[in-house]
Amino acid sequence: MKRILIVEDDAALRENTAKLLALENFEVITAANCSEGIRLARESNPDIIICDILMPEKDGFNVLKEFSSNDHTRHIPFIFLSAKTNHKEIRLGMDFGADDYIIKPFDEEELLSAIKSRMAKVHILNNIISLPQHEPYKNIEDLKKYFDDHGDFSHHLKGETIYKEGDRANKIFLILKGLVKTHKMDQNGKKLITSIQKPEDFMGLTSFIDNNPYQESATVVEDRDLAGVNKQILKELLSENCDLSLELMNILTDNLSDIKDHLLQMAYSSVSKKTAQTILQFAEVLDKGPLGEIKISRSDLASVAGIAPESLIRTLSDFKKKGIIEIEGRNIKILKLNELQNLE
Repeated sequence: MKRILIVEDDAALRENTAKLLALENFEVITAANCSEGIRLARESNPDIIICDILMPEKDGFNVLKEFSSNDHTRHIPFIFLSAKTNHKEIRLGMDFGADDYIIKPFDEEELLSAIKSRMAKVHILNNIISLPQHEPYKNIEDLKKYFDDHGDFSHHLKGETIYKEGDRANKIFLILKGLVKTHKMDQNGKKLITSIQKPEDFMGLTSFIDNNPYQESATVVEDRDLAGVNKQILKELLSENCDLSLELMNILTDNLSDIKDHLLQMAYSSVSKKTAQTILQFAEVLDKGPLGEIKISRSDLASVAGIAPESLIRTLSDFKKKGIIEIEGRNIKILKLNELQNLE
């Protein structure tokens, strides 16, 4: 029988919820405050914790923080049950690492569905983590297959934000389809695109260790599909496969080298060369071939090149007059590859 801990200071709601769950054949333990809830969680090792946010002594955020920092309780699914409907509060709860956030008054089926789905997820993840060490996750291709087979799938539309700079990083992502741009804001409020990532690229690796915040934002350029894996599970896989860990380190090293080259180009190249190299970079990432046609916004081109949009537009017009490129709407087609590559 699965055991559920309810931490709720409202006696009537606590008792009614306990009765509801007992009827569903759960063993229910209740606590009227956070201190009691923390003690019972350590003593009874529940399968899932349901916790209110606004309570005396400590609030639910502090309870989750304490559970997350304890090796014996950090694995237990945690569901917030709160009357706070503000989007920022819900976002804060999820950023703290909660598995779900249910708003009072809640529908019985909604609560039961959340509990059963979280327990099913834990069961699946436990089976994954307990795989024998000879499981063939030996290289990056095997790791990508793992993401594809076991990751949390999500679909995002063009312009949608995947995560923002400063958000807590709980997952590593693999792009299955489409393009994503990562970007930061400088001290003057100007957006700088740090990379354009394509299918088969990993995202979120800059925040791989612990629960550090993402160091940049990620926004969808083309409708795309993602597979996300919890960092704790990924750590388990890497700890059992030294070769895989080294190969992932090589990817990180290559990414850092690319960023360094990009920064040097932005700092020292002419506007013409910056524009030309950015067009070539987008053509490569979009896999359009050396004479391919790319469709990208002028603002994104300017952000990657590190120049003002006005300067970019003037430079593109100059390239067009020289017959180096062809422009139709947002489409840019490379006509003279060698000239574009050799611009100074």
